Amino acid sequence: MNKPARVAVTGAAGQISYSLLFRIASGQLLGKDQPVILSLLEVNVEAALRALDGVVMELADCAFPLLVGVEKHTDAQACFDAVDYAFLVGARPRKAGMERKDLLEANAQIFSVQGKALDAAASRSVKVVVVGNPANTNCMIAQRNAPSLAPECFSAMTRLDHNRAAAQLAARAGAEVKDIANIIIWGNHSSTQFPDLAHATVSGRPALDLIDSDWYEVEMIPAVQQRGAAIISARGSSSAASAASAAIDHMHDWIFGTAADRYVSMAVVSQGEYEIEKGLVYSYPCTCQDGKYQVVERLKTSDFARTKMKETEDELKQERDGVASLLP
Repeated sequence: MNKPARVAVTGAAGQISYSLLFRIASGQLLGKDQPVILSLLEVNVEAALRALDGVVMELADCAFPLLVGVEKHTDAQACFDAVDYAFLVGARPRKAGMERKDLLEANAQIFSVQGKALDAAASRSVKVVVVGNPANTNCMIAQRNAPSLAPECFSAMTRLDHNRAAAQLAARAGAEVKDIANIIIWGNHSSTQFPDLAHATVSGRPALDLIDSDWYEVEMIPAVQQRGAAIISARGSSSAASAASAAIDHMHDWIFGTAADRYVSMAVVSQGEYEIEKGLVYSYPCTCQDGKYQVVERLKTSDFARTKMKETEDELKQERDGVASLLP
């Protein structure tokens, strides 16, 4: 039996984590021969801790052979002690009367603490995916507060947007999702993101040869950008199961790799690729191999694409500037 992997999940009593934890414990993340220890973080509030107790009971009741330990924490550094993988799911939600700046500042407090805790306690090769919104900027805050960890340890999740775009393209083209390759989500996990089909294929054929440009530009792009809002309107709460599934996809591909000719969308610390400002956490097309991601560079981008890429970069700059006083 392999040495157990330590997997941290924050916001562990929340809806996304409720879908996420059982999939990790069952082996869907790390495989059927990899035991895991779950290290769970929740706020020190009675209702949240009581809910977490119930989740832990259910994990026990599933009798997962690979789940060899479950720890409950209210202290981030204790939660992140020697962890190999971290899903930062918990974040401050936007409430009535809050401006975006208020939301950014509230999350800056949370993610600066968690970044420092990761820096102090996590494995030096830890893989961190930020799920809690605003995910890109929360990730930037955590990364900036973890100076002893490589920037490549941090990422934010745009795989949910990637998966949404793939599903919509498959439906429009009369194909199956497995036939879709090389969709790209550029930029921020927000309504400014740019779902790009210029390099996408359907069963090896260029996607843009199979669909009309009006549908793509007028219907699909805004539909992907606003999908989260549409789900809230339909079910009365935000995406949970699909977000958890995307988080599994994101981390699994990062660990085990992607096919060399298939891109996945990951928001990572920009090194200036595609003239995006360094230091922003920006979603790029990536391939993964040997536990590392690599941004796919030198793809041709149209004037239309460059305009969209710049719009979402500008939003990320505004978010960064809104929390500048709280960054190291």
